Amino acid sequence: MNSTNAPSGPDERLKRLLGGTELASLRLRMRRYFERVDNGAAGDILRLTQLNSTEHEVLTLLTGRPSRPSRSVQIDVRQLDTSLFNAGIADSLRTALELIDGPIVNRTVYRNSLQAQWNSVLSLSHCHIALSGWLQAPAAIRLLKRLSRQDPTAARRLLERADIVLRRLPTDGVPLSQLAAETLGNAHALDGGEPTATIILAAWRHLENRNDPGVTSSEDDNDDPQNNLRPLDERVRDIWARAGVLINELARPVLLLNLPIAGNGVVTGISGEPGYLSLRRLLRMPPAWAVNGVTVFVCENPNLVAIAADRLGANSAPLVCTDGMPAAAQRTLLTQLKHTGARLMYHGDFDWPGLQIGNHMMHTWQAQPWRFGAMDYEAAVTSAPLARHNLSNACVAASWDTDLKPIMQRCGIAIAEEAVAASLIEDLR
Repeated sequence: MNSTNAPSGPDERLKRLLGGTELASLRLRMRRYFERVDNGAAGDILRLTQLNSTEHEVLTLLTGRPSRPSRSVQIDVRQLDTSLFNAGIADSLRTALELIDGPIVNRTVYRNSLQAQWNSVLSLSHCHIALSGWLQAPAAIRLLKRLSRQDPTAARRLLERADIVLRRLPTDGVPLSQLAAETLGNAHALDGGEPTATIILAAWRHLENRNDPGVTSSEDDNDDPQNNLRPLDERVRDIWARAGVLINELARPVLLLNLPIAGNGVVTGISGEPGYLSLRRLLRMPPAWAVNGVTVFVCENPNLVAIAADRLGANSAPLVCTDGMPAAAQRTLLTQLKHTGARLMYHGDFDWPGLQIGNHMMHTWQAQPWRFGAMDYEAAVTSAPLARHNLSNACVAASWDTDLKPIMQRCGIAIAEEAVAASLIEDLR
């Protein structure tokens, strides 16, 4: 058949016969038949089932069959093509369906074309090493497809934008909004939840894990930065900070006491007096730490730093406070100290969150427990009867002492860090 007799748009008779929303389901089932056949060539028989009365009546008119109530019909497609063509309505049934609802694409051809497009996207050449390495992981491909809404063209654009930013990393303390404006032309292009930012964070962390598995926490195994046990804003801020990018650079500064720097001084300038360092300072002007071979004690609660300053002042050993789970400033300082050769000793609350923080400290910075074992807990239960409360049922195992969890479960008592300050202060003397 040629198409010289076929109309350029839907014939009015075709609209009346097969158009309308009430026949959309029927047309969809017909289209799926043509989507399945190879190269769009029609087969012999089209079987339609579960028809309603309106659909059955339309098919009776199309085929010229006697009207008998039935829930299913078998159509000779080639015969129907001839009927439609001779009537001047459409070249064929396929053409009629395309005139009403648009082109029909063969499923096999479509899948092959889509796969070829994705293969091209995933084989980008000359992209940043963090991006190319990340794309080798199946989880990365799933995340990319989700962020691009399964559109390979959108995915390619996301990767290109991420590559532009990654080539600027690491920086030396550039605010996130400035980095976004300078690389992507929009100060908000790397805000939380933006697809480009999500890809950059995942790729950067993948690169860190490959180069130094100890840099990130044991929680960070999923390539999607939004899936994590810690609050999203702190986790994102932490990853950006390790790349030298500042988010809320003055939020949650790290509290410390008597931390030595080159030249026989302390970073706060006043020996024996607690002080704070912001993430901005740590990244833009990192102090010259004089801690190689030095034991640096790390506690969970700011009150212990105050107690040490009051009782020992300049005679206290170096002390750093995580203030709960370490945020970006705390993590940055601990990483700097570790890389400078410090020996980190950690103590926290004897409760389940305290043990979770302890696991994080031991894993990420290879800290050693500081009076933070099963025997220390037993002694605390006996000597600190007033500073206690009941433990919850959400127990956590201590990676550094397998006996600590069961004995805490048996006693059922939480001991705050301040309750054992006397013994800790003796170690700091």
